[in-house]
Amino acid sequence: MRESTLPFKTKLLYGFGDIGFSLTTTILGAFFAIFLTDVVGLAPGVAAIAIFVGRSWDYINDPLIGHLTDRTRTRWGRRRPFLLFGALPFGLAFCLLWLRPPFESQVALAVYYALAYLLFDMAATFVYMPYYALTPELTSDYDERTSLTSFRMFFSIVGSLVAFTVPIMLVGGFNPENLERVAVMGAVFGAASVLPLLSVFFGTREREEYMHQEQPSLRDSFKAALQNRPFIFGAVIFLLTWVSVDILQATLLYFVKYILGREAQSDLIMAVIFVTAMISLPLWNYAAHHWDKRTAYISGISFWAVVQVVLITTGAATPLPLVIFLCVLAGIGVGAAHVLPWSILPDAIEWDEWKTGTRHEGMFYSLITLMQKVASSLAVPLILLLLEMTGYLPNSAVQPARALWGIRFAVGPIPALLLCGGLLFAALYPLKRQEYRDLVQDLEARRASAAPE
Repeated sequence: MRESTLPFKTKLLYGFGDIGFSLTTTILGAFFAIFLTDVVGLAPGVAAIAIFVGRSWDYINDPLIGHLTDRTRTRWGRRRPFLLFGALPFGLAFCLLWLRPPFESQVALAVYYALAYLLFDMAATFVYMPYYALTPELTSDYDERTSLTSFRMFFSIVGSLVAFTVPIMLVGGFNPENLERVAVMGAVFGAASVLPLLSVFFGTREREEYMHQEQPSLRDSFKAALQNRPFIFGAVIFLLTWVSVDILQATLLYFVKYILGREAQSDLIMAVIFVTAMISLPLWNYAAHHWDKRTAYISGISFWAVVQVVLITTGAATPLPLVIFLCVLAGIGVGAAHVLPWSILPDAIEWDEWKTGTRHEGMFYSLITLMQKVASSLAVPLILLLLEMTGYLPNSAVQPARALWGIRFAVGPIPALLLCGGLLFAALYPLKRQEYRDLVQDLEARRASAAPE
């Protein structure tokens, strides 16, 4: 076994930690918009404003907390204390999102959900930022990072599978009479999201050498990120891929309900996509090992973009077996999206240390998630505004033809165009396998020469 190889137990416990984030973010992405429109009764435009305002605080919140974790020094490490003390507030804040206060005013309801979203995002940042920053601190090996990310994404996809299917079983349908069931669903998944974070705290250890490095200033951390070319390219690849995922999560249930006319089979359709994605993880891990991460990404995402465009040609008359077959194909691409952008990002951390002599994991990951949140806080509300402009009628069995085309456009061409942007940046990505290995060898030599006798 290579010295840099992580124990199976460490990979398993670290990977398990992602299931809490996957449960909460997938449920929010898949059901929060339709909860606000079809259960609470907000107009799509008002719901869009509530989501945008609630997510905007992260523009400031993410970089500050990322920088704070870079400067933290405790006997438990730099990142792990945040998981221990932030897990319970994270779960409680999620529950608040699924309650309906006794307000009739659209404005009052919008204010409540904007504040609840803001509180949840703040609590979430305190735990997921240090969690993500642990990836480059657990191993510096090029292939081990892909393997570690595959473990994490296995649990992420398991969480997404559960999040897309079990809430529908608990709630039934997203309509006003099921409001109490929605609140119970929120409480169940809020509680379930706490334990995985504690497993990471108790099951992992940060590398000791990083605890003794100089504490970076906020200015230096920003400067290091902006001057790191592999980071910039990796961040854009990540951003375009995951905004596509966010948009699909927000609109897929609308597509299943109003385009396919198969709301009763929505749990089956979601399950097929995510089971296929989970099964495909070893394929993408193998591809990244035998090609490189950039080439594997281009292969998987180009395939997925084509499938999304084909998917919008389906309708209520499409036989269920054909719908399932297309979902299997989409699931293969979803697997690539889960593994490869995340495994590309940590390599920029070593490039940063090689170039500057310091490490800024917290700031780097905070900027990545910040960019994603800024884009998502604009993209998802814009999709809701698209539904508003095309005449979408909340919880109506029959939608105007324009609204149906709006849903199709949101599920197919928009994500496909974003994915094509990710492909362009992947083709130009500057840090390949051998260059990274040479860089790491140079870093290890520097560390050895600087170590005390």
